[in-house]
Amino acid sequence: MATSEEANTSVLEMPDKTILSTGNTELDKKIADGLPLQSLTLIEGENDTGKSVLTQQIIWGALKQGFNVDLFSTENTSKSFLTQMESMSLDVSDYFAWGYFRVFPMHVVGFEWTKEKMQGTLERMIHYMEQSKAQVIVIDSLTLFTEYAKQDTVLTFFTNCKNLVDHGKTILVTLHTYAFVEDSLVRIRSICDAHLFMKKALVGGKYVMMLEVVKVRGARKTTGNIISFEVHPGYGIKIIPVSVAKV
Repeated sequence: MATSEEANTSVLEMPDKTILSTGNTELDKKIADGLPLQSLTLIEGENDTGKSVLTQQIIWGALKQGFNVDLFSTENTSKSFLTQMESMSLDVSDYFAWGYFRVFPMHVVGFEWTKEKMQGTLERMIHYMEQSKAQVIVIDSLTLFTEYAKQDTVLTFFTNCKNLVDHGKTILVTLHTYAFVEDSLVRIRSICDAHLFMKKALVGGKYVMMLEVVKVRGARKTTGNIISFEVHPGYGIKIIPVSVAKV
């Protein structure tokens, strides 16, 4: 029979089944121990602020936790994404080969987008996500869709994603801030369970990436709301201790 000390140790080591880990312990500690499962997360920011890098880290964490993951990418092909992950020492090629991780490139060369076609594409994405075996779904990024779809169409897409979350899916969407007028952004942020805002800041003569944890539904911790990090080839995300006032 296990002693009380052994029992307590085993409980502490048990993974939290309500949290989606990034696979990076330092980063998890700063984001309220991780993102809640069965939630809709908005990762927002301008160009080159680390949105894709963050989603890559989260995908790694999800796969390591045993989840199936789907990625809808307007930024990469399957090959280029796998290469990027490998360069960060987050090799997911085995997960990809065995079908636990699937990549759906969305930026098709030569395809003529229209508002009608875009609306149909977003509706088909929702239908696919509903039927997919993947528990975690990442869309990086939705900005391409906003260039052709009406804002109401995209807002409806977020609402439909929230409905899928209520049925067990965990969905993360990246978005460039400039793609929406402020009124629509306010509505999108209110729909989402978690909101992470990415930016760059000049600190000590060099630019670092900043992640502001605007909100996380049900978060047990409120510390570490602003996270500074760098991306190192062969290492990935490295948290750096920088004190920056909120703006």
